[in-house]
Amino acid sequence: MNRIEQRMDELKRSGKKAFITYITAGLPDMARTGEIVKAQEGITDVIELGIPFSDPTADGPVIQQASYEAIQAGASLKKTFALMDELRAGGSDQPIVFMMYYNTISNYGLEEFAIRCKKSGVDGLIVPDLPYEEQDALRDALDKQGDATILIQLVSPVSKERIGMITADARGFIYCVSSMGVTGQGGTYHKDVIEYLKSVKNAAKIPVMMGFGIRTPGDVEPMKNIIDGAIVGTHFINLMREADFDPGVAADYAIRFKNELN
Repeated sequence: MNRIEQRMDELKRSGKKAFITYITAGLPDMARTGEIVKAQEGITDVIELGIPFSDPTADGPVIQQASYEAIQAGASLKKTFALMDELRAGGSDQPIVFMMYYNTISNYGLEEFAIRCKKSGVDGLIVPDLPYEEQDALRDALDKQGDATILIQLVSPVSKERIGMITADARGFIYCVSSMGVTGQGGTYHKDVIEYLKSVKNAAKIPVMMGFGIRTPGDVEPMKNIIDGAIVGTHFINLMREADFDPGVAADYAIRFKNELN
């Protein structure tokens, strides 16, 4: 088991739900991204670091703008790896996932990328533009590095007959997209979201997380008995902007959300 799986196992044994946040790496700069990550250590169960990309097609305007600003400020995959090196060298045991687009991985080189992920302590990857049927090359490269970095699977309301296939050998957790379209749609969930989540939960052997459009624990209250945790991205970035990227605000939000969720 890697860090993500260990944390999920701990939560299952304690009967608690997971809380996951997303922040774009390099927003507003790498140093403060690191401070925001460190502030959530021991509170937030998994942190998604978004790797800035010029054409983030799965993301809404807030994360698109965050990606643009981070790139303008000099953020890159190389610098994000350096940030990970610093976090791990400083003793961070926080489960961390890179959420990124496949072009960035392919450009880096699959084998080299997998090796670098292991070296810097990247626990998982979410690649929204890489369909399950096209994951073999990346999976093979990651598998050569043992359990260091696992590929997190995404499912959506239109996955339907593919849910069984996608969840069959999934690891870590399943990321359930709660709505059609891009991130940050403010709780506008798919009309059949309850039945969809139930179908994923019934098929999955690992925890099921719900993301897209979540701001408060109340947003997931109707699904609370189905899902194993919630993911907050767009709202978290908006919150950080409003607070001038104060790490203390990040920690306070995580504490409140997780307490209410549980």
